[in-house]
Amino acid sequence: MKVGFLGPKATFTDLAVRKMFPTDHISIPFDTIPECMDAVDSGEVDIATVPLENALEGSVNITLDYLTNEIDIPIRGEISTPIAQHLMVHPSNVGEKINKIYSHSHAIAQCHKHLHKNWKGTPSENMTSTAAAAQYVKNHPEEKIAAIANELAAEEYGLTIVAKNIHDFAYNHTRFVILSKKDLEFHQSKCFYHGHKTTVMVTLPADQSGALHLVLSAFAWRKLNLSKIESRPMKTGLGNYFFIIDIEKEMDEILIPGAIAELEALGSKVKVLGSYPSYKMEKGTVM
Repeated sequence: MKVGFLGPKATFTDLAVRKMFPTDHISIPFDTIPECMDAVDSGEVDIATVPLENALEGSVNITLDYLTNEIDIPIRGEISTPIAQHLMVHPSNVGEKINKIYSHSHAIAQCHKHLHKNWKGTPSENMTSTAAAAQYVKNHPEEKIAAIANELAAEEYGLTIVAKNIHDFAYNHTRFVILSKKDLEFHQSKCFYHGHKTTVMVTLPADQSGALHLVLSAFAWRKLNLSKIESRPMKTGLGNYFFIIDIEKEMDEILIPGAIAELEALGSKVKVLGSYPSYKMEKGTVM
């Protein structure tokens, strides 16, 4: 089984893959989220694992947009992982003045307070992933630079952590979704099962007052708990949006199909993006 993930090695996505698929798989890194999702769509890999949402920075829009507009691959599972960010340098530069800090844009934003207080005036540059930043620091020892990444990246690329846990908030988690054309089982997962979810995409009927209220009512009177509702532009003009809704329930034969039928009767368009198990990473995992 081939599992694609946002690479290179030692990203948080790689860490999630190692926990969800600890045996019998080949991990294949991709440079970008779209490349990873295209690979499962084309059959190059069996599974794609990509970040969807961060507790501090919100949704990963490129994942949402690609999932809803570019490919038609169901969500088969999700894993929520704690995120611990560390500042690391090449061993030859320990104690040297840092001229630039590299990382993913979300990681830099997650460490804003620390960077402003301790590295004020030091410029930062965005990379495709935290591990890509660590890899860049490894390959350029002549530059006085640092990366923000996890402990796995420091180990993988032989870097020295000079500041641990520099993220601004203690509760920092990222939600990763697992995409595949095949049904999947997660019996070997080293994570805690946290229930089931069903995610739907809803497009409201045009020019109907109270449409969103009617949509939410279809779930409310059936006592279907919604853990998330988010609007995204349809890319057809200003003011045109669809909604991504997470339902805290596995797809059944009555309640969720009934809600969908009611929404369609109201003129909404509904697409099920997946009904899947949700997992959380075990405590004590190296980050």
